[in-house]
Amino acid sequence: MKSKVLSDKAVPRGKYPHVKEVGDFIFVSGTSSRRPDNTFEGVEVDELGTTRLDIRKQTKAVIENIGSILESVGSSLEEVVDITTFLVNMNDFGGYNETYGQFFDFDGPTRTTVAVHQLPHPHLLIEMKAIAYRNKKGPRSK
Repeated sequence: MKSKVLSDKAVPRGKYPHVKEVGDFIFVSGTSSRRPDNTFEGVEVDELGTTRLDIRKQTKAVIENIGSILESVGSSLEEVVDITTFLVNMNDFGGYNETYGQFFDFDGPTRTTVAVHQLPHPHLLIEMKAIAYRNKKGPRSK
């Protein structure tokens, strides 16, 4: 088993890795739109302090973050077999689902989407975790 915390990603908010490899399986911890500098994609705050949260931008950033985490261990989004999504509000399901469809199709991963009371920061609308299965012919991380 190999665990990895990536230096080019936001530091985990607890003692857990971004990614763990167990045999041919790759587990990606819950991932958000948080950037390495602790700002968030899909969050705009105007000069009056009004906050606008964008589920589409956050979803895109989350999936791209998962993709780059997988690439760090020689995998990719194409090898994802299961995704679990946590939404703070099911009213965001349409925008999330539309953006998700830009990355995955019916031959993509299985998916479960659940509503949660809240996520670790009030600006987060979404968090996703993923499981990938490495193609035995594909590259292995070192």
